[in-house]
Amino acid sequence: MARNMPLRIGADASCSDGACGQLSRIIVNPGAREVTHLVVGQQPRNGTGRLVPVDLVEATAGQLRIRCSRAEFQALPPAQETEVVPDLDPTGHQAPQQDTPRGGSFAVGGPGVLGAFGAGPVRGPDRPGAPQEVTVDSVPSGEVEIHRELTVCATDGEIGQVRGLIVEPGGRYVTHVLLKEGHGWGHREAAVPIGAVTKIGTLLIHLSLTRHQVKDLPPVDSDHPAGQA
Repeated sequence: MARNMPLRIGADASCSDGACGQLSRIIVNPGAREVTHLVVGQQPRNGTGRLVPVDLVEATAGQLRIRCSRAEFQALPPAQETEVVPDLDPTGHQAPQQDTPRGGSFAVGGPGVLGAFGAGPVRGPDRPGAPQEVTVDSVPSGEVEIHRELTVCATDGEIGQVRGLIVEPGGRYVTHVLLKEGHGWGHREAAVPIGAVTKIGTLLIHLSLTRHQVKDLPPVDSDHPAGQA
């Protein structure tokens, strides 16, 4: 029987002619509960990552194989975009248009649209009203991203952080969420059935299970992840 495919954030990825980086984010269609793209790159947070269609990916022994050359990989859509936001004065209102040319940058608080984590503009002392550049993660419309900073919440409190997903053979439909449990459970990794996930937000994944129900889930065998024969 074909085995389910684990997609672990941080896994090494390679093209047909050499290494191309690591998996940093997983893009999911929440309605269909299927993976559509993976974000792979040498330094995913500086804009060098690429949106890789999941149909190009195979996962084996904790690594990802992308069925294309490194040149073809670099031609894939970028994983981040840079936009310019209107001038803001120190109170957060739009500043007069005669202000100096743009400068400075936005502080990145985490994945997703910048500002979702409370991040604000970083301005130079002499440019309080200058236009600001903001970098945002590229996420197709109607889809959500799974990243390492996501906290998983049981019905009675936080339980740990996301470490990836497990998908059916063929690499598309999600069967489990890989969870790295927190201090109380010895930092083990567990696989939470996707049916127990009630909501995926920008910062949190919510479960229908209690913390003890999650604790009772079998630990993940790195050689035989949950749902495999």
